[in-house]
Amino acid sequence: MAVTESVRGGSPGTEDARSAHEGILRRQSARESAARTYARALPIVPVRARGMTIEGADGRRYLDCLSGAGTLALGHNHPVVLEAIRAVLDSGAPLHVLDLATPVKDAFVTELFQTLPPGLAGRARVQFCGPAGTDAVEAAFTLVRAATGRDGILAFSGAYHGMTSGALAASGGAPDVRVARLPFPQDYRCPFGVGGEHGAELAARWTESVLDDPKSGVPDPAGMILEPVQGEGGVLPAPDAWLRRMRRITADRSIPLIADEVQTGVGRTGAFWAVEHSGVTPDVMVLSKAIGGSLPLAVIVYREELDAWQPGAHAGTFRGNQLAMAAGTATLAYVRENRLAERAADLGAHMLRQLRRLAGEHACLGDVRGRGLMLGVEVVDPQAPAVSGGERTVTLAAAARAPEEQPRPAAPALAAAVQRECLRRGLIVELGGRHASVVRLLPPLTVTDEQAAAVLDRLADAVDAVSGDRADRRPLAPGRQGDRSAHAD
Repeated sequence: MAVTESVRGGSPGTEDARSAHEGILRRQSARESAARTYARALPIVPVRARGMTIEGADGRRYLDCLSGAGTLALGHNHPVVLEAIRAVLDSGAPLHVLDLATPVKDAFVTELFQTLPPGLAGRARVQFCGPAGTDAVEAAFTLVRAATGRDGILAFSGAYHGMTSGALAASGGAPDVRVARLPFPQDYRCPFGVGGEHGAELAARWTESVLDDPKSGVPDPAGMILEPVQGEGGVLPAPDAWLRRMRRITADRSIPLIADEVQTGVGRTGAFWAVEHSGVTPDVMVLSKAIGGSLPLAVIVYREELDAWQPGAHAGTFRGNQLAMAAGTATLAYVRENRLAERAADLGAHMLRQLRRLAGEHACLGDVRGRGLMLGVEVVDPQAPAVSGGERTVTLAAAARAPEEQPRPAAPALAAAVQRECLRRGLIVELGGRHASVVRLLPPLTVTDEQAAAVLDRLADAVDAVSGDRADRRPLAPGRQGDRSAHAD
């Protein structure tokens, strides 16, 4: 498929194609559970896909900026992935082997260890889990509890670690409290109302206080889990200095540090693993999504000193997914050999600049943030009074901010309208954040400059459409009037 075709929205198909498309959607609605999510906001029926392009049953084409929620590092049906899968199928190798050793698994582990942070690669063990990131989180909790003899887990507000009971308990939307919750630093909606280095320092001090105060109500924990960039929490990169501080705090108190790299790994943030931006080496890394090359695979990698659990302490029937291991090996090697992490850093920085220019034109775009090709635009109500730290009263500390820096209330309905308008223009985006008000961009690492420009143009058009006559437009800074070109730096 030519690049020019891959960035064109495409026209609807024949009447028969549209009828088939609508029939499939009707049957899905009638048969599938009320828990379905993506299908509600994205009423499409994919039938073909290549790279960043999806073609629906109705003949329309879309640029996919969801990428399987970060799973498709190389986009859909990349040739190296398909070749690796075919090679296993044609070889006669078993497709299901539980946790037995195979040449396919050996090649995957060798390639995986070649990519790990240097402080971990030389003394690591790997545990294959059930084929989803949430099971790997459960495995990490089981591991550190066995190694430390303790039970509690430290986690952070806004976190997302999965949907099984232990992983959900450590996530920001937990229905009850079984995990000690700590503040995660962020600039736009700082929990202390100050943002920046001061806000991150206060968050670190709070963590130290909770751990060192004998009356804090938090006993010595088995581990701390964090995301180097909170994805579902609203695309919130952890400040590098704060992450190094968490490493010191946990190391000084013999608390294993668990880095959840399920969505941030394999080059997504501009480094192969997101912890590498800060130079931190965690004790445990939770890996899934992109490591399977589009197929289900999840592992934890950890310091060998923690390897204290008994045989069968964490098992699962589908730990031996040979096709996923082969696809994962090909993906890891391709990202490494073609320096796609560095490409993600450069292109992501360019896209971030363009998104900030767009936000400079629209007061309904409250904040733009991200790292590499993990980007988010927070949609807010430009007519509502400013808030601080999620509250409707402005603290004295926050009052020191300039008025334009004070956050506005989240606008989830407006964000959903942006998502719908993007889809109408042939662009698939996801929403996230506390109130589902953050438009998230997760393009494949193979996205071209031309495709990136098309993503930015379509998003800009969608924002224009929902902001009416653009009476909410902010004045642009001098020298930027009328400059919203996706190619300008």
